[in-house]
Amino acid sequence: MATMMLTLSNGTKAAMVADNGPSLIGKNEIKIEGQRMTPEALWAMGRIGDFDVSPDGKKIVYTVAYYSVPQNKSNREVFVMNADGTDNKQITHTSFQENNVKWIKGGSKLAFLSNDDGSSQLYEMNIDGSNRTKLSAYDGDLEGFKFSPDEKKILFIAQVKTVKSTADKYPDLPKASGIIVKDLMYKHWDEWVTTAPHPFIADFDGNSLTNISDIMQGEPYESPMKPFGGIEQLAWNTSSDKVAYTSRKLTGKAYALSTNSDIYEYDLKTKTTRNLTQGMMGYDTNPQYSPDGKSIAWQSMERDGYEADQNRLFVMDLKTGSKRFVSKAFESNVDAFQWNKDSKSIYFTGVWHAEEHIYNVNLKTEKVKQITTGQYDYDGVSLFGKQLISKRHSMSSGDEIYAINPANGVTKQLTFENKHIYDQVEMGRVEERWIKTTDGKDMLTWVIYPPKFDPNKKYPTLLYCEGGPQSPVSQFWSYRWNFQMMAANDYIIVAPNRRGLPGFGNAWNEEISGDYGGQCMKDYLSAIDEVSKEPFVDRDHLGCVGASFGGFSVYWLAGHHNKRFKAFIAHDGIFNLEMQYLETEEMWFANWDMGGAYWEKENATAQKTFATSPHKFIDKWDTPILCIHSEKDYRILASQAMAAFDGALLRGVPAELLIYPDENHWVLKPQNGILWQRTFFEWLDRWLKK
Repeated sequence: MATMMLTLSNGTKAAMVADNGPSLIGKNEIKIEGQRMTPEALWAMGRIGDFDVSPDGKKIVYTVAYYSVPQNKSNREVFVMNADGTDNKQITHTSFQENNVKWIKGGSKLAFLSNDDGSSQLYEMNIDGSNRTKLSAYDGDLEGFKFSPDEKKILFIAQVKTVKSTADKYPDLPKASGIIVKDLMYKHWDEWVTTAPHPFIADFDGNSLTNISDIMQGEPYESPMKPFGGIEQLAWNTSSDKVAYTSRKLTGKAYALSTNSDIYEYDLKTKTTRNLTQGMMGYDTNPQYSPDGKSIAWQSMERDGYEADQNRLFVMDLKTGSKRFVSKAFESNVDAFQWNKDSKSIYFTGVWHAEEHIYNVNLKTEKVKQITTGQYDYDGVSLFGKQLISKRHSMSSGDEIYAINPANGVTKQLTFENKHIYDQVEMGRVEERWIKTTDGKDMLTWVIYPPKFDPNKKYPTLLYCEGGPQSPVSQFWSYRWNFQMMAANDYIIVAPNRRGLPGFGNAWNEEISGDYGGQCMKDYLSAIDEVSKEPFVDRDHLGCVGASFGGFSVYWLAGHHNKRFKAFIAHDGIFNLEMQYLETEEMWFANWDMGGAYWEKENATAQKTFATSPHKFIDKWDTPILCIHSEKDYRILASQAMAAFDGALLRGVPAELLIYPDENHWVLKPQNGILWQRTFFEWLDRWLKK
């Protein structure tokens, strides 16, 4: 057992006690002095992953990821508990990543993916973790799986090669690293695109996988879709003879310009495929067959090229082919859903007024009923006997698993993974405010106060600018952009749900497209100006921070803030919109949000957008700025931050650049995460606490 004394970013002392070996990572026991959230406390937290309910509804299996800062790595362990949360036991103790854990064989076994032998393969074990047995020996990684209802077949995801390498073309140059590019979408998110995920079917005799076949028969398309699609984009029908899958059957330039994905149904008997959503031109994703086998539901966006269109819940009668938009009464996105066991209603999660809750839609009347309430976000929903089960988090707590009574919304917490940390930390108060915008609308703004807040003191205050651009400032919990961490460093945080966010109706959500430098920027200033009227806000020490579109917002406000702010931090932001238009990989996003290409001189929307590019106002920059970016970010290239940093220094503006060669649009490695937090607060403290 080893104890490390840590000096934290706010001066707090903490002792982290580790009783695991050099490769095995388990729960971190951390002792915190000062009752303040710290980077080290965040990284000591276990992060709850996927879960599954046993067939008899009496037990729950779930996973937890643990991180080691000294080892700069993580592993994921498996836990089993009773349905009421009692008898919670960790059943694996390995250095591997156990994922996608499911009950099989009537609840007597658990199936899961693990990288024991270097590649991700399918395993099973007893429900106490014993008799760990490998079921697959596939030449490559299995990235997700689903057993058929009769458990005689397995559907799994694996990569297939779609692009020839340099060595394929020139076998005598096996060590050449150059990549020859002939079409668009040669890079995506954080990878050079050479493969595509495909759904595979295999027979399962109870011990191993045989007769493996590619459902898409070598097509060059993706299913599930990159960069974030997983096993939720594939589904078995109730009779185990058909599979529905999500695919955008496009490549190259056509793929880069379109969001038109469809739901396809593959018949295992005839080996034929039909398109269930032909003519529906936006994203169609995440199919689920009804328990009675008569219908299929999925999430659907209406317009091609608009990735932030309203995500609607659709249901199709498999006999007649008729389709219905059943969630019309909910003017926001359906983020996840689950059929009720009687096939007469569907539970779903969606955000409204900056909180993500569970709802139920009656398929006959199409009436929507809200199930849960409170200052929380619920992450997904599943059936749990006569109850529901979901993960829940807020700005003051990370994910834990809850049971929900669908009749009255009463919840019961089942896991307490990080109670030992929360018990040592005092959280700041989170307040909901409605603020008038410049055009007379009401805007929900979260205000987060420091622990032990004293209204007689004056506090430096941060304006938080959200990314997306169309992702809600809901009750989210982040291990990087953590509001309680900012509050623990004695900052007040102002987090507005500005124009261009879901949860306030479609008109509010869509107003940002083609208007990056317009009303959404006025909304930011309305929020900070209104809260700054409070006597406890130090108006002479205001900061502005944000990532992605929030980073763009910081760069834009740096040239338009009229000396409101004394410090800026932009992470992964767009500095030059013309550069971004040709550097990003998903061209549908650039075309929709920017209105078109910057060379389209007669396109008024595009010209309006590019005229607001932050780089055109750098002559107005007069405030210290920290630029953060990562070189594996292919959504917004690191050259954006480098250009902003260089420009600031050439202008004589104090600036700093934090660059990560090995991270993407996020910062995922433990030591990089702590470096991010320390750099973040060192910069703010330097300029806002003089």
